[in-house]
Amino acid sequence: MKTYDVLIVGGGLAGGSLALALAPTGLRVAMVESVTIEQRRNSPAGDRALALSKGSATIFEKLGIWALVKDKATPIRQIHVSDKGYFGKTRLDANDFDVEAFGYVIPARILENAVIEACRQKSVETICPAKAIDLHHHASHIDIDVDCAGKQETYSARLLVAADGGQSKIREWVGIGQKEYDYQQTALVTTVVTEKFHSYFAYERFTNAGPLALLPLLKSRCAVIWTRTHQQAKALTSCSEEEFLSQLQNTFGWKLGRLELAAPVRSFPLRRIQAERLFAERVAVIGNAAHQLHPVAGQGFNLGLRDVMSLAKCLEKQSDQGRDPGALIMLERYANARTKDHDRVIGFSDSLIHLFAPSIKPMVLARNLGLVSMDHLPPVKRWFARQAMGLEQDLV
Repeated sequence: MKTYDVLIVGGGLAGGSLALALAPTGLRVAMVESVTIEQRRNSPAGDRALALSKGSATIFEKLGIWALVKDKATPIRQIHVSDKGYFGKTRLDANDFDVEAFGYVIPARILENAVIEACRQKSVETICPAKAIDLHHHASHIDIDVDCAGKQETYSARLLVAADGGQSKIREWVGIGQKEYDYQQTALVTTVVTEKFHSYFAYERFTNAGPLALLPLLKSRCAVIWTRTHQQAKALTSCSEEEFLSQLQNTFGWKLGRLELAAPVRSFPLRRIQAERLFAERVAVIGNAAHQLHPVAGQGFNLGLRDVMSLAKCLEKQSDQGRDPGALIMLERYANARTKDHDRVIGFSDSLIHLFAPSIKPMVLARNLGLVSMDHLPPVKRWFARQAMGLEQDLV
């Protein structure tokens, strides 16, 4: 039986980033991943655009990833927020905050490929294709039964990390429940070519049915994340391309000229999922296994990446002191370090949804006055910008 200090279940962006962060520590680390490299590279999920905050770009720079992908990432240099049909709007310019960009937009596949290559260069052991099928707790370690292409193997680790996504089996097996909230909305995701160059603007346009975001990509393209009611989304995915574009254009307007589809339209029902705890005996939970957010603020992936770095720092400290990486005190330190950030980001995302959803006149007036005021109140603008850049939370 092979024995590890840390065994990560899930070799996606969260799991791979954690393995890279732990590479210099001397800990014995391996990943269990069910999807082969070829399957991941060919998956339609790789087409999705990820909005990386400035803080996330800094993390990837520390991991040696950013140099591999920066030329394929599009900077967000200005943010434009508006309320459809009303007077409220605000604009943030990165130059006003002495930064190159608030963040960057990059196709997930490019980032995934870079993480895979970096893990290969760092000789991170990956058990793949393999699927965790059971686990067994012991006082000093945890055993994981794994199906490796039809053959069962058992591995032992002092710490097991659940990086296996929103439907995490590890989280379920160790009895960590989750709180769910159904937004009664569907996100429509696609890419458009714009007649006018986006000038590195990220647009967030709120409507009564949900927000519409256009995020800048290379070659005069924009990623679209359009939130509708379930009924509206079903109609939009069933109609002709011309009708879809007509409704999209009507919702967004003509700031970028005519919009043309450049990718299939995919739909995802939106729910907030939050793990009730971030650890169990010898188990830590990170990334989508810990939380799934509404895309309105574009902070879900960034929040998960901060989970990764916070856990890595806690484990590095344990390793430097020669202590057990699966010790309860380490797990508690990790959970305590992440709670404030989770509550802040989830609260911020939900507040935007609830603030902009009602069409009641006093609420409409209040939120539009708020948007206008933000343009004239530097402290409020600075706070909002720091939220967007992911700079509000220390990792430990």
